[in-house]
Amino acid sequence: MPTSPRRIERALISVSDKTGLIDLARALNAAGVEIVSTGGTAKAIANAGIAVIDVSQLTGFPEMMDGRVKTLHPKVHGGLLAIRDNAEHTSAMAAHGIRPIDLLVVNLYPFEETVAKGAGFEDCIENIDIGGPAMIRAAAKNHDDVAVIVDTEDYAALIEALKAGGTSLDFRRRLAAKAYARTATYDAAISNWFAEQLGDAAPAYRAFGGRLAEALRYGENPHQSAAFYRSPERRYGVATARQVQGKQLSYNNINDTDAAYECVAEFDPARSAACVIVKHANPCGVAEGASLEEAYRKALACDSTSAFGGIVALNRTLDAQAARIITEIFTEVIVAPDATEEAIALVGAKKNLRLLLAGGLPDPRAPGLLVKSVAGGLLVQSRDNAVAGDMTLTPVTKRKPTDAEMRDLVFAFRVAKHVKSNTIVYAKDGATVGIGAGQMSRIDSARIAARKAQDAAKELGLTEPLTKGSVVASDAFFPFADGLLVAIEAGATAVIQPGGSMRDDEVIKAADDAGIAMVFTGTRHFRH
Repeated sequence: MPTSPRRIERALISVSDKTGLIDLARALNAAGVEIVSTGGTAKAIANAGIAVIDVSQLTGFPEMMDGRVKTLHPKVHGGLLAIRDNAEHTSAMAAHGIRPIDLLVVNLYPFEETVAKGAGFEDCIENIDIGGPAMIRAAAKNHDDVAVIVDTEDYAALIEALKAGGTSLDFRRRLAAKAYARTATYDAAISNWFAEQLGDAAPAYRAFGGRLAEALRYGENPHQSAAFYRSPERRYGVATARQVQGKQLSYNNINDTDAAYECVAEFDPARSAACVIVKHANPCGVAEGASLEEAYRKALACDSTSAFGGIVALNRTLDAQAARIITEIFTEVIVAPDATEEAIALVGAKKNLRLLLAGGLPDPRAPGLLVKSVAGGLLVQSRDNAVAGDMTLTPVTKRKPTDAEMRDLVFAFRVAKHVKSNTIVYAKDGATVGIGAGQMSRIDSARIAARKAQDAAKELGLTEPLTKGSVVASDAFFPFADGLLVAIEAGATAVIQPGGSMRDDEVIKAADDAGIAMVFTGTRHFRH
């Protein structure tokens, strides 16, 4: 096994992304490396005045079938796969006029980008690379002798290796590992796209891949390692965000910010400003308002204790008024579609506060996949893209909700979708006033939410909690009337829930006996 630096004498370059290509080609030329290339890549290198051999001269065949066939040839794959100190391999090379290729530089047809642009089926098919992955896998397999580059970010390290006289085995192995990960990610994107096109929710094989965004300091706890990867999905959020300032995001920051931003996206910015405050992946305050400042104040009033050190998500461009009040207490992250320069300057006074500008809001109705690992496998499901405003709300009690109650019921159910089950959400005047999350029984969630409302009332100097005259949302049906009775005792006048319990009649009767309104959605929002 070779341990000394491997000199590069011949390189094959075929790239879709031409970033850094000419600088690399110049460095290879200066090091005396013979360059073989394909199509547009060869043309770009030649136009820069650098000597290049077209791959058709190597193979003796022209590129054909609209470029589908150009590198699938023994003189290419033999040059990549031949073990240099294997007598049988070298004999075969001599017999068939195959020369070794010491370096392969390939980046693949932009399939993921083509899909993201919404291209048609045939365009996506034509952007599936065939020769590229085949060459990459061949070169990576033979990494004892061949270096393979699939990422423009590795050009600089390669140029340094050229200056040092060649590539080390460790460097080639690292490049090989990245190469296989790249082809795996590429194939995963293609296979998932195909499944989506076919409407196949459970294909026989599933693969997921992503590109490293950053290595994180640790995971949920300091003894856990972690990293953040971007997937091919183009969805506004943490993955698209520009971090304007603040220290590096942690694993928990990213998880909580995603939860907050997905929740705030439920509220159309054209209708109203909205603010979501999240702590440990659960909303602790959500509100709509005429301005972001008003929405934040209302959201904060729900649970100002939990909001300390939380994540603040906004559905509109962060302005100076909102920035000024948000920065009055310790906040980990502010995420918004954009921010004014004045707001950025105000947030800048808090050096550790992270400000993320996502560029837009995710579409809560858009389809997508969610993945969770379990021992020995993966759980894969479609995204919960059911939106409260699209549901048919069916009154089931003698008293029907008023228009004001109905607005708050829809608001509360939007929030319940983003709270860990079992979920109870009290809301009033477009703001949460009590949230109970993640309990083993629904009655406990109802009690906790009511207790939080009492604590908030004391904090605000109110004579009674804001649950008096509120509405209440439950993410799933009430299995018994007891949870509903707790909500009624807390002061709720209307209820929204999916319905579907064996004891629906009992629950409806309890609502009628108390004179409150109840509507069924027919849609459950479990979130585990």
